[in-house]
Amino acid sequence: MEGLTVLDFNKLIMPVKRKSVFKMDGWHVWCGSMVQGEDGLYYLFFSRWPESLGHKAWVTHSEVAYAVSQDPLGPYTYKGIALQGSGGDNWDADVIHNPTVIKINGKYYMYYTGNKGNGEYWVHRNNQRIGVAVADVPSGPWKRFDRPVIDISPGSWDHLMTSNPTVTQMHDGKVLMVYKGVGNGELPKGGAVVCGVAIADNPEGPFKKAAGPIMVNPENDWSVEDPFIWRGDDRYYALVKDFQGYFTGGEKGSVALFESIDGIDWQVSEHAFAFKREIRWEDGEIQKMTALERPQLWLNNGKPAVLFCAAAADELREIVFNVHIPLRQDF
Repeated sequence: MEGLTVLDFNKLIMPVKRKSVFKMDGWHVWCGSMVQGEDGLYYLFFSRWPESLGHKAWVTHSEVAYAVSQDPLGPYTYKGIALQGSGGDNWDADVIHNPTVIKINGKYYMYYTGNKGNGEYWVHRNNQRIGVAVADVPSGPWKRFDRPVIDISPGSWDHLMTSNPTVTQMHDGKVLMVYKGVGNGELPKGGAVVCGVAIADNPEGPFKKAAGPIMVNPENDWSVEDPFIWRGDDRYYALVKDFQGYFTGGEKGSVALFESIDGIDWQVSEHAFAFKREIRWEDGEIQKMTALERPQLWLNNGKPAVLFCAAAADELREIVFNVHIPLRQDF
């Protein structure tokens, strides 16, 4: 793919300061999307649920909270809850998860995964849909809507559920979304786990599905998840969790880099390997992680500056936190 530059994301990653971690006693902390407010402060939005319920309770008990810092690399101080389940029989009655927050035309938009269910893991997972909330300032209040902005399309590649939204503003002002879907298949897991594309004229939608499935692994139905997209000078980029390590040529669960000229047709990048499941600390320790996923970037003047990831240090995912990884700026 021709262009101005060939991005090698792995070479941007720098050692991490010990202060650049956010966790909360008594809570599982996951995800992590940061935006700067007009007040100059940095607002980190994250998913959380009670530690006592175990890691899998993300799908039954998650809510989105936020923390604030004067430095994009932290430390961040917890401030409060941003969005909880709406209750009743609403589509997002029980769970709010996967926040990705972006500022567009002076307002802040939180795209998220919501669900409802009966407390059973797969019921909640298969009821996942994508919503959006809007606020004038990052501290809220956040206004949500009665319906998801991305629902399922029965009989299509996203037949069963939709989740993991990520958005960027296109050159023409439209809003580009890449999201995860699960197709039809044997329950409870369903079929293929892949991604697709939707585009809207406005941040609140309506979104029109434009492509899918994309980023397909021809050797395994469980291809990618956890996309994060951004607009570069001459193309769009995406970081995605590579379930099988197929695209990166590395370990399962490593993160791959994709790119696209139009935001619809996505190809694996020349430097496909973005990063693996380890943290290089500033004091020299290299810590192997069970999970280093849900990649989100803070862009400084359009350039990736900080990589936020959900991290788990143990197999049971009892030791979890958000890590804020600095990125080189001389590229």
